[in-house]
Amino acid sequence: MDLQTLIIWLVVGIVAGWLAGVIVKGYGLGLVGNLVVGIIGAFLAGWLLPRLGVSFSLVNPLVTSIAYATIGAVVLLVLVGLVRRAR
Repeated sequence: MDLQTLIIWLVVGIVAGWLAGVIVKGYGLGLVGNLVVGIIGAFLAGWLLPRLGVSFSLVNPLVTSIAYATIGAVVLLVLVGLVRRAR
C-alpha cells in the first residue's frame, strides 16, 4: 500500500466516521471517537465485506468506498456502543 492509498483510506474513514455518527445516534463516541471508529471501520469493511460476498458499485469508486466504509463504521460504532452500555 503506497502513501497515496493510505491517505485516501484515512480520508474515506474520516468521512465514514462522521456519517456513522450522524446515522447512529445515541451510540456516538464524540467527534474524534467517531472519526477513529470510521477509520477502523473503513479498513474492516474493505477487508470483510468482499469476503462475505457483499459487492456493489455506486456512481464512482470513491462514493462506493465511502459507502463500504460507512457500513463498517456503523456496525463497529453499534458494537462499541453496545459494549459500553453493557458495563
